[in-house]
Amino acid sequence: MLSVPGIGPDKQDCLITRVQTEFPEARIVHRLDWDTSGLLVLARNARAHSFLSKAFAERRVDKTYVALIDAPLEPAEGLIDLPIGKDMERRPRYRIDPEGGRPSQTRYRIAEAGASAARVILEPITGRSHQLRVHLLAHGRPIQGDSLYHPDAGRHERLMLHAMRLAFPDPEHPEAPKAVFELDAPF
Repeated sequence: MLSVPGIGPDKQDCLITRVQTEFPEARIVHRLDWDTSGLLVLARNARAHSFLSKAFAERRVDKTYVALIDAPLEPAEGLIDLPIGKDMERRPRYRIDPEGGRPSQTRYRIAEAGASAARVILEPITGRSHQLRVHLLAHGRPIQGDSLYHPDAGRHERLMLHAMRLAFPDPEHPEAPKAVFELDAPF
């Protein structure tokens, strides 16, 4: 399901329109890539939306994802620091773009490694479109099930990327410890 309405009458049923039937002032604070599952932040009113949007822009929100890749990264833990830009020849794809790309950083660590897959924990420092997908692809480890970037995406029915944890300041109590939400991956 889309988080916001898409183009065309068949794409009007989405998360925000369903939530707004109960909470008319609700607004989407951020988005996930099309096929990514997991946690998504919505604000119940304009004031909370403004506060939370600013927290995302100022990188005061901790985001953690889990993904399945074909083999572990080497080293097993590290920082990917590569600029990302639009791939104008293969839209809607993005690519590593050293000349015109926007700075992009992702922390990673391998959580599990098996014969045919590795589970990697990802913490984006920046929040670029397709950032996690492009950073892993740049290291030769596209996310399983990724129809845009994995050459053998058909082995899975979905993109094996899940937003598993969010921690952010509470709009009602900004000085309190961050509110933490977690949701296990369905894979």
